[in-house]
Amino acid sequence: MSSTDPLLQPFRLKHLTLRNRLMSTAHEPAYTDEGLPKTRYRLYHAEKAKGGIALTMIGGSSVVAPDSPQAFGNILLYKDEVVSWLKELADDVHAHGAAVMIQITHLGRRTTWAKDDWLPIVAPSNVREPAHRAFPKIIEDWDIRRIVAAYADAAERVKAGGLDGLELECYGHLIDQFWSPATNKRTDEYGGSLDNRLRFAFEVLAAIRARVGPDFIVGTRMVCDEDWDRGLSRAEGLEIAQRLVRSGAIDFVNVIRGHIDTDEALSHVIPGMGERSAPHLDFAGEVRAAAKVPTFHAARIQDVATARHAIATGKLDLVGMTRAHMADPHIARKVMEKREDEVRPCVGMGYCIDSIYGGQALCIHNPATGREALLPHVVTRSTGPRRKVVVVGAGPGGLEAARVAAARGHEVVVLEAADEPGGQIRVAAGLARRREILGIIDWRVAQCEKHGAVIRTNTYGEAADVLGEAPDIVVIATGGIPNTSFLDAGEDLVTTSWDLLSGSASPAETTIVYDDNGAHPGVSAAEFAAQAGSKVEIVTPERVLAPDIGATGYPPYLRAFSKHDVRITLNLRLERVRRDGNRLVASFFDEYGRRHVEKTGDQIVVDHGTAPMDDLYFELKPQSRNLGEVDYTALLANAPQAVDRNPEGTFVLYRIGDAVASRNIHAAIYDALRLAKDF
Repeated sequence: MSSTDPLLQPFRLKHLTLRNRLMSTAHEPAYTDEGLPKTRYRLYHAEKAKGGIALTMIGGSSVVAPDSPQAFGNILLYKDEVVSWLKELADDVHAHGAAVMIQITHLGRRTTWAKDDWLPIVAPSNVREPAHRAFPKIIEDWDIRRIVAAYADAAERVKAGGLDGLELECYGHLIDQFWSPATNKRTDEYGGSLDNRLRFAFEVLAAIRARVGPDFIVGTRMVCDEDWDRGLSRAEGLEIAQRLVRSGAIDFVNVIRGHIDTDEALSHVIPGMGERSAPHLDFAGEVRAAAKVPTFHAARIQDVATARHAIATGKLDLVGMTRAHMADPHIARKVMEKREDEVRPCVGMGYCIDSIYGGQALCIHNPATGREALLPHVVTRSTGPRRKVVVVGAGPGGLEAARVAAARGHEVVVLEAADEPGGQIRVAAGLARRREILGIIDWRVAQCEKHGAVIRTNTYGEAADVLGEAPDIVVIATGGIPNTSFLDAGEDLVTTSWDLLSGSASPAETTIVYDDNGAHPGVSAAEFAAQAGSKVEIVTPERVLAPDIGATGYPPYLRAFSKHDVRITLNLRLERVRRDGNRLVASFFDEYGRRHVEKTGDQIVVDHGTAPMDDLYFELKPQSRNLGEVDYTALLANAPQAVDRNPEGTFVLYRIGDAVASRNIHAAIYDALRLAKDF
C-alpha cells in the first residue's frame, strides 16, 4: 500500500531506485578485521537493511593507499582481498532490500605516520593537523600520480564487490585539503586559484570514471563552507559544488559545513547533546538549490519528525540519520508500521564516535549495535515456561533487564526506592544541557509498560520484599553510592558530584572539584557550579582532564570552563580534608614532586566513582540456586546460564551494573541484555 509520508517515498538516483528517503551516512565503526569488512562489519550494516533503511553507506574513510594508514579501523581498499568481503556484505544488504555504497578517501594529513607501514603522510602543504598531530610531507608530482591511480584502483574494487556506488570524502581529507586556503599554500599548478586547487579533485574523478564507467554512481561528501576565516568560504564551497555537478563527474552531493582539524571544530560539525537539532540543515538546502543535484546530509538529525521536515520542505533528497540508526537500526520499519513512538532515541551523547578511538563504536544504550552476532535488536518471546522476575533498582540496567524479561513474556516486577525511575541518569540530567540523556530512561519505561512490567516506585526492596514475590529470577540493579572512602580523613566534610547535580547541595562561593573518576560526573559538577556563579578549580590526579570523555564530548565542558574562568590543575591526588574556621582545606599529594599541596575553598566536591550497593545481593546470595555465580564461559559464548550450586535454592540471582563495580551506562545495559535475553 502506498504511503503519503514524505520519508517513505521512493527516490531514483541515476538508475538506482531507493525504497525510501532514509539513509545512514558513511562512518567508521572500527569493526574491521585486518582492515577488511568481515562478519561483524557485514552484520552491522545488514541489520539496518533488515530495519528498512533505503541506503547504508559503509567505510567512513575507506583508504586507497598505504600512506593513508588507518586512523580508527578504516577499511583498506588497496588490498585485493577486500573485494570478496565487499561482495558478501553487498549481497547481504541487497537481500534485505537496501542499497549500499562506500566512502573512499586518502586521509592526507588527517592520520599519523607512526603506524602500519610507517610511511610519511602527505598533504598539499606542510600544515600540521592539530587533531592527529602529524607533520605532513609536501606532496610531490609522483605522489599525486600514484594516489590518483590508487583512487581508480579502489573504485574498481568497489564496483567488483557489487556495491551500488561510492562517494569521495572531501572534508578534512586530501582532496579538500587542496581546496582549502587553510591547508593549501602551494604556488604551482595545484595552488592559488580555485581552478588550480580543484585540479587534483578533477584528476581523481577522471581516473575513477575511466575505470568504473559513466553509469556507476559516484558522489562526494564535501565541505561546502568551512565556517572559518582561514578556510574555504561559503561562496567558494557553493562554487565548487556547482563546478563538480556541471562537469558531469558526480551524481550527488552529501553536504558538510564546518572544519574538523580540531576537536572543538569537529564538535560543531558533529554536534552532540545539548546542541540544537539539525544546525546545518538549512545550509544543505541552499546547496541543493544552488547545485541542482541530489543532496544528502546528516548532522544531529535524530528524530523522525526532523527527518520528515527535511524531505517535505525540499531541503534534502535523502536524510542521514546515522547516529540515530546506531541507537535503533529499525527506524524505517517502525515508521512504516506507524510505531514511531517505539523508536529507541539517539540522545546525542556521542559515545559512539568517541569510543571509536578506544577500538570500536558503541551506542551508549543499545549494546546490540556492533554485536549483532551475539545480541538481538528485537527481543523474541521465550519458548520456555513463564517465569517471575524481580528486578531491584530502576536505573538504566534494571530497566533494561525488566524490558527484556517482559518482552520475553515473563512476569516482571521492578522495585525502586526513589519516587521515579532513572537512577544515576537522573543525577546526570541535573546539568541542563545533558537533560536529553533522560531519553534512555523514558524509552525503557515506555517499553516496560508496553510489555506489562510493573514498576513500583517508593519501594525500598529488602530481602523479605523480594522473597515475598516468590521469584524465579532476581536481578540486583541497585547501583552504587558516591565513594569517598579513599580519603584518609575528612569524608564527612566533602560534597559529592551527586549532591550538586541532584540539588541536595548548592555550589559555594569557591568550589574545588576533585575528579578522580575521569568521566562525565566530575566535570559536569564543575560546569554546574561554575554556571551557578561559583569560582571553580578542578583538580585531578590524571595527566589530562577527564580522560574517559572523548573528542566530541569534552569541548562543551571546556567552552563552559573558558567562559567562567575555571582553573584546571593536574597531577595532584587528594588525601585528606580538614576544616579551618568557616573554610575547608584540601591536602593533595604531588607524586612527581614528592610534596604535599594544600588548597582552601568553601566547598570540596569529590568524584571517585561509586561503591556498590550490594547488601541485598549478599543477603540473598546464600538462598539462590546459583549462589550469585555467572558462568563467564557461557556468557561469552552467547549461551544461557545453567549454574546450579544450591539444590535448595528457589531462584536464580544476578547483579548488574554499578551494583557490581563502578562503570558506566553502557556497561549496565550490556550486563542486563546479555543475561536477560536468555531468561
